[in-house]
Amino acid sequence: MTTLQLGLGITSSAGPDANPVGEARLAESLGFDFVSASDHLNGASPTFEPWTLLTTVAAATERLKVLTRVLAVPYRHPAVTAKMAETLDRLSGGRLMLGLGSGYLEEEFAAFGIPGASPGERIGALEEAIEIIRGLWAEKTFSFEGGDYRLENAQIEPKPLRPIPIWLGMYKPRGLALTGRLADGWIPSYGFAPPEVVVGLADQVRRAAEGAGRDPGAITFAYNIPVRVGDPGSARPSGVTGSAPAVAERLLELRALGFDALNLIPTGAGTNDQIEALGRDVLPALRTGS
Repeated sequence: MTTLQLGLGITSSAGPDANPVGEARLAESLGFDFVSASDHLNGASPTFEPWTLLTTVAAATERLKVLTRVLAVPYRHPAVTAKMAETLDRLSGGRLMLGLGSGYLEEEFAAFGIPGASPGERIGALEEAIEIIRGLWAEKTFSFEGGDYRLENAQIEPKPLRPIPIWLGMYKPRGLALTGRLADGWIPSYGFAPPEVVVGLADQVRRAAEGAGRDPGAITFAYNIPVRVGDPGSARPSGVTGSAPAVAERLLELRALGFDALNLIPTGAGTNDQIEALGRDVLPALRTGS
């Protein structure tokens, strides 16, 4: 197996007690490899926009990679996303992982007046977006005529200094096939793809890669996992809970399902205490056990 990458899902809350940049700094000091932030813009709860948040995180840290988990493509024109990604990757010293998705909460798009589409149509738009982003990164000028997007002699400069990895968060057969054909990584979430399901989905990604003449080993398989060290409280969370040794043991079992990266999302109260417990008592066991 490849070296295990360990990430932390930082909060996107903009509430008075939230401090996502502080969480990222703490994660870096404890040895996490990357942090991630989700992309839900509409709603009554105060939240940060993830691109701006992760840019601030990159400026406040030195080595920590940043992952969009995942950008909903309908919110941003892919040509704009391509430009934003190149800028952040360059200014951060090559620390961006671009996570993309088709979006699944239709009410969010409706609230912003973004034209609706079926899930299948949104997957088609995602495929077009990937072609546009990579085309603009690679070609001096790039034209495109698709069902959702059109570009005519578009150019962005400078070009990326390196191939920026694109990870997808997909679950249905068409999206998994797209991941295997085009993506650099696959990042499902425990709640949508529990362990008894996720192995079969990963196999679909690998078969699609092989069918496209790609090496499945070149794709990073990452798993978003809610985690709590200690007493989970009265609620039974969907994820991994227990003592630090028990959490580490279970995470290693999930790693053995074929994952190269684990993105740990602290649950419940006391986020900083949870991050410290993960970094102090769980990460060392994951490093040595993998």
